[in-house]
Amino acid sequence: MRDEDPDQATKVVIEMANDDGVSVSSDRPLHRTESIASGGGEKRSTVVTAIKVKTAFTRLASTVRNHNSPKATKFDRAKQAKFSRTKSNALQGLRFLTGKNKKKVSWLDIERRFTVLAVDGSLSREKFGECIGMETSEFAQALFDALVSSKKLENQKSISKEVLHAFWLQMSDDSFDSRMQIFFQMFDRNADGHISEEEVKEIIMLSAATNKLAKLKAQADEFAALIMEELDPDKNGFIELSQLEALMRVPEPAHAKDSFLNYSTTISRNLVAVKRKKHTPLLSFWKDSKFYLSENWRYLMFFGLWIATMAGLFAWKFFVYKQRAAFEVMGYCLCVAKGAAETLKLNMALVLFPVCRNTITWFRSTFVGNIVPFNDNLKFHMMIASGVAIGTVIHAGVHLACDFPRITSSSDELFMRTLGKSFHYKRQTYVDLLKSVAGVTGIASVLLMAFIFLLATPWFRRGQVKPLWPLHRLSGFNAFWYSHHLFIFVYVLLIVHSLFIYLAHGWWQKTTWMYVAIPVALYASERLVRAIRAGLYTVRVVKAAVYPGNVLALYIQKPRGFKYKSGMYLFLKCPAISHLQWHPFSITSAPSDDYLSIHIRSAGDWTSKMKKIFSEVCHKPEVGKSGLLRAEYVDHDLEFQSQPRFPKLRIDGPYGAPAQDYMKYDVLLLVGLGIGATPFVSILRDILNHVNRDVENNGKKSGPTKVYFYWVTREQGSFEWFKGVMNEIAEMDHKRVIEMHNYLTSVYEEGDARSALITMIQALNLAKNGVDILSGTRVRTHFARPNWKTVFSRLSAVHRHANIGVFYCGAPGVAKELDALSREYTHQNSTTFDFHKENF
Repeated sequence: MRDEDPDQATKVVIEMANDDGVSVSSDRPLHRTESIASGGGEKRSTVVTAIKVKTAFTRLASTVRNHNSPKATKFDRAKQAKFSRTKSNALQGLRFLTGKNKKKVSWLDIERRFTVLAVDGSLSREKFGECIGMETSEFAQALFDALVSSKKLENQKSISKEVLHAFWLQMSDDSFDSRMQIFFQMFDRNADGHISEEEVKEIIMLSAATNKLAKLKAQADEFAALIMEELDPDKNGFIELSQLEALMRVPEPAHAKDSFLNYSTTISRNLVAVKRKKHTPLLSFWKDSKFYLSENWRYLMFFGLWIATMAGLFAWKFFVYKQRAAFEVMGYCLCVAKGAAETLKLNMALVLFPVCRNTITWFRSTFVGNIVPFNDNLKFHMMIASGVAIGTVIHAGVHLACDFPRITSSSDELFMRTLGKSFHYKRQTYVDLLKSVAGVTGIASVLLMAFIFLLATPWFRRGQVKPLWPLHRLSGFNAFWYSHHLFIFVYVLLIVHSLFIYLAHGWWQKTTWMYVAIPVALYASERLVRAIRAGLYTVRVVKAAVYPGNVLALYIQKPRGFKYKSGMYLFLKCPAISHLQWHPFSITSAPSDDYLSIHIRSAGDWTSKMKKIFSEVCHKPEVGKSGLLRAEYVDHDLEFQSQPRFPKLRIDGPYGAPAQDYMKYDVLLLVGLGIGATPFVSILRDILNHVNRDVENNGKKSGPTKVYFYWVTREQGSFEWFKGVMNEIAEMDHKRVIEMHNYLTSVYEEGDARSALITMIQALNLAKNGVDILSGTRVRTHFARPNWKTVFSRLSAVHRHANIGVFYCGAPGVAKELDALSREYTHQNSTTFDFHKENF
């Protein structure tokens, strides 16, 4: 190490310093005696690691120089091409034919498609991709041209089944040489055996377009020059096959690898851990039931209490009315209707409690939070609402279909003896019953409830249903939000209905108001507090930025006395758009910051209008160094300002969310899909502040000792949203507490030929410059989607006997998978996984 080039040593040690998935940069080389801390806090020398990477680059340079040397023989070049292939993931990839579950596409599948797509026994160039199962037509056509060139079929635009079979054999050949030759010929458009910088640029642009990477496509010149600089140091103007293969042999920097453990070692250890003993069916059922009860006892307790209370009220009213004289006329129909009415009263009272957000936020911080599952408040709200719907249907349906016909068809003598007093001794027709106050208010409340329930269904709330004009505005969040406020009229109708019922005479018998008085008063006081607080918390936006992916970032003046915990959220109102609508957004700033920040993605009417209003104030978007459009404007609050000002906003909050309980766990697994990363940005920054404070307090630890953050997005521009936060963590997290994993789902999985070149450029740029080409940060971006089972497997092996909090914000499908894996690995291992999903 003493005689090596200092600049090169610096680059090498920079990138090998971190095993936790985040690279670290430095402006000086590390000496032999220096060491760094690994993610677990253990010390290890960097000398061996530095030597490994330096050796790789030395061999690469040596390969290129020897290859370009006129004295190099064919034997030398062949020997160089065989060098260390098993050490590179890229060399083990280059899959041209990949079906589901990474299985090789069989010839029978291709032959079957050929029969459908071929015309007169020939398959055209345009249909080639569809035939081999490759969705991307441009890449498939480039592959077709390379294969045609390899078979010396000049300028052929269609092929027979025999030629297709020969292509399939070449693409599916287990020998890497065959597939590498195809890959090289895709570069070598003019088939002269050399790849020029222009041809490198073309294939970069093709790979970028195939994987929907607009930024990479715009930087094709830059990365083509990077490859030529590395592979063509003698400035010959071209590279050859062995040189391209040499680039693929460069091992990934250590910071680009997962730092859990060696994959095979971890899996083998974990397989032992999850191996279950054989039990009898009865014992297995007992153990599974015991585990389920231990995981869900709070939810089951309240659900059971709710069901038992409704059953008790129903039975009580059922037997009370069975003793009434009216039972002779209406029979069990009366008992069922009144029993359902009693459960309806209870549920109309309970349905308001889960949406009293201030009360819930306060209770979270008390001992009650350990008993009541406040994280499931919206689940309970919907569950109770379903009870309201069932009670309403039974009560109204039995009255209309059974009780009313029996009353009108009863004899005069029976009617006067049993029901005369209740109806003022006047016979009633079916229409008379419907026109009464009780009938009109009952039917009106049922219709209003039906309308509210309909627009609250996922199909209408999420805009999946598109009614025709003039009903087109009944779909979407706005329709859901406004229709939900019709509950005020439902409660009024319910009270009036109860005051005019026929079979209860004294005020003490008309008990509806007794059920709903306290919940309505509590909810009304909550709304009053929110209104007052919104007036006090009229805030000024000091900075706004419009990012790719239709995301608006707002940096708001922090009101005096506004205190919150990481993971909480607030409600936002923009009077310029609506004086009534409030929308929830996660707070992305840390509690110690002197500002509030939120990130809003345009996904509906209100959010789209927000973006439009603030975009008009922001400066005209310019193309920055990243190649992405980004509009930004800072309001300096000058006395004389020629530019327009941001609209005033009102905020209400903060409110509690599941993520705010992160401090009670040993380890955190934070998973965000797209804009779902927002609840965890504040947590990451707060944990980083805690770590730095712990260092100042002589190492006294508080909170989680390790955090794994997985951010999965389908748009490259999304990384711009929190680019600053990721770089800040990479620079300041000296203890390596936070491990970040970015996943870009638009890029084909690693090992696929369509992403092979991107993998090569990514590894090269990380090794040389320490920056990921996709995210523009020091965090390496993975391709496709994470294998969550592998993630949980490794976590359970690395963190034995730990209590791991799994927090998720995103699409429901992934939530179900993470919840199931949390239960499975908790049940089978010594590690506990506690799953939480963000709900607003």
